[in-house]
Amino acid sequence: MTAPKPLPTLNEDRQSELVNNLSHWALGNGLAMYPTNFELHNTGYAPVTLFPTPFPRGQFEKALAVQEDFNELYAQVVKNQEWLGSILEDLSQFDRDFTGKLWEIYKEAKKIGIVQPVSLGLFRSDYMVDTLSAPSFDGINGKIKQIEFNTVSVSFGGLSPKVAQLHRYLNENGNYHNEGKLHFEDDELPNSESTVSLADGLAKAAAYYNTSESVESSVVLVVVQNNERNVFDQRALEFELLKRHKVRSIRLRMEDISASIDIDEQTRRIRLKTTGEEVSVIYYRSAYAPSDFSNLQNWQTRLELEVTKAIKCPSVLTQLSGCKKVQQILSTKEAIQQFLPTKNDQDLSTLCDTFVKLYPLDNSELGQKAKKLAFEKPEQFVLKPQREGGGNNIYKENIVPFLQSLNEKDWQGYILMELIRPPASKNKIIREGKIYEEDIISELGVFGTLLFNENSGQILSNEVSGWLLRSKFSSSNEGGVAAGFGCVDSVYLF
Repeated sequence: MTAPKPLPTLNEDRQSELVNNLSHWALGNGLAMYPTNFELHNTGYAPVTLFPTPFPRGQFEKALAVQEDFNELYAQVVKNQEWLGSILEDLSQFDRDFTGKLWEIYKEAKKIGIVQPVSLGLFRSDYMVDTLSAPSFDGINGKIKQIEFNTVSVSFGGLSPKVAQLHRYLNENGNYHNEGKLHFEDDELPNSESTVSLADGLAKAAAYYNTSESVESSVVLVVVQNNERNVFDQRALEFELLKRHKVRSIRLRMEDISASIDIDEQTRRIRLKTTGEEVSVIYYRSAYAPSDFSNLQNWQTRLELEVTKAIKCPSVLTQLSGCKKVQQILSTKEAIQQFLPTKNDQDLSTLCDTFVKLYPLDNSELGQKAKKLAFEKPEQFVLKPQREGGGNNIYKENIVPFLQSLNEKDWQGYILMELIRPPASKNKIIREGKIYEEDIISELGVFGTLLFNENSGQILSNEVSGWLLRSKFSSSNEGGVAAGFGCVDSVYLF
C-alpha cells in the first residue's frame, strides 16, 4: 500500500484564488445552507474543507460493499416484531419522553390497524477508520468501524455529491497547484450518486403505491422542521424527484399537517385539501428528536399518519429499529446470524468486522462489566442515549460524573461504546468565510434505500445509494454540521 500524497501547499495568492473559486462554485451550484438567524433571501455555502481528505480505498469499498447486507438485516429485525417489541418495551421505561412515546404510538397504531405494511428506509451507516484495529501506515491505515446505523431523516444526501464535484472542479481548474497543474488523479476523487439514488428510492415507493392502489399519480409529503437551515440538502432530493420521475412533493411542518390533509375514514387514503392530490409517501425529515414534538397535537398527528395507507419513510417501527440499544444487541455474529441465516460465514464475518465493543448498562453479566469499565477506563468510551442528531453523547471523562448524577436503574437507557481512534488529517475548513487550520478527523456515511414489507420481511428493492464524508476538528467530540461542530467533505482515495 502506498502512502497518501500530501495535501496541496499553496502560497497566499493561490489560496486566495482557491477560496474565491470555491465560494463562487458552491453558491452557483447549490452547495448551500442557511446561517443561524437567517432570512429566506439570505444564505451562504455550507461549511466545507478546502481539499478532499485522504481515505483508504479498500476500506471505502468495504463500506459500500456491506450496505445491502445491513439494509437486509434491519428489514428482518423489523419483521421480527415480537423480538424487537420486547427490547423496545423495556427501553421505553428509561426514555419515556421520546422512545417511550414512539413505542406507545406504535402499540396504539396496532390496535387501530396498520393498513400499509410496506415501509421505505432511506438509511445511512456511519463509519470511522480505527487506527487501533489494524497496523497503521503513516497514521492513516486501519479498518472501518461502525459508529451507528441511522433509520430516520438521514441528511446530506443532497449536498454530498456537490462537495465531491466542488473538489473535482478545483483540482481540474488547477487551484490545487501553484503552477495550475492537477494535484489528484481522476480515479482518486470518486463521485457520490446519493442525490439521484435517494430520489430514486422515493420514486420507487411512490410507484409501488400508485400500482397497488390503482392511482395514476400521487405526491410525496415531506415532514419538515420549522426554520430548517439544511433545506437545500433536502430540496436537492425533491428537485431530482420531480426532474427524473415527475413526482411532486409538498413540504409541511408537523403542526400544519392536520389542517392541510383529509384522511378517508374507510380507505385511510390521504389527500391534500388544496389540490385533492393523493399522498403516496410520507418522508420524515423531522420527528427524530423530542423538540419535533413540542405539543400533544404533534404526537397525535404522527399516530394519525401511521395508520394511513401512505408508505412511511420510515414507519415508527422502522425508526425505532435504529435505536442504540438494538445496535448494541446486534453487535455479535450470533445475533446477526439469527436474522440473516442464509448468509455464509464470510459475509457475516465481514459485517462483524465493522463493529467495536458495545455494552449494555443493565444488571446482566455484560452490563456489570460495562459499569466497571465506565468508571475505571472512561477515557476509552462514549456513552450514548437513544437519540438522533448531534450533541447527545457523553464522552470520556464526562461519563463518570454523568452516571453519578443519575439513579443507577436509569443507566439502562444508555449503551457504552468503545471509542474509535480515527487518524488525524491535515486539511482546512472554511465556515462563513473564515478559514480554520487544525487537524481534522472524518466520518464516512454510506446511504442505502430499502423498500420492504414489515410483516413478511419481503424485500422489494435494496440498493447502495451513495456516500457522504463529514469532517470535524480533531479536538471536537461532536460532529454535527448544522449544529456547528463539523463540515461536509469528500474523499481522496489512496
